[in-house]
Amino acid sequence: MAANALTGNSISMRPLLSQLNQIPACSLISSSSSVLTSSFGRRNVSFSLRPRSIRLTVSCAAKQETVDKVCAIVKKQLALPDSSPVTGESKFSALGADSLDTVEIVMGLEEEFGISVEEDSAQSITTVQEAADLIEEIIQKK
Repeated sequence: MAANALTGNSISMRPLLSQLNQIPACSLISSSSSVLTSSFGRRNVSFSLRPRSIRLTVSCAAKQETVDKVCAIVKKQLALPDSSPVTGESKFSALGADSLDTVEIVMGLEEEFGISVEEDSAQSITTVQEAADLIEEIIQKK
């Protein structure tokens, strides 16, 4: 029997449907929300396609200029040498930052960009890119 593929909210049953149509005394009822098959008047298979809540993540990449400024502030706050690679993907913890260092980084970002970061948002920042994205989001809301 052919395998069925499940993708998001849809089920691809074309291989199965073509086989069902070839079986004597087998009927198929199909709509956009359900598929029912019956053989000899008995229901064998029933599929209901119900909408599921989908977790949507929206990601907006910050401007490179913002990322570069955040990198410079992180290097300064953590006293990292200029040769130390700091990129958007750099995690504060991997750079040696503890919770106090992270607070100081956020304070430096607030001062540099003239913004105020809420405590909840500040605690969720773990990478340079996340900090840059948050800064641009706050600036856009102004």
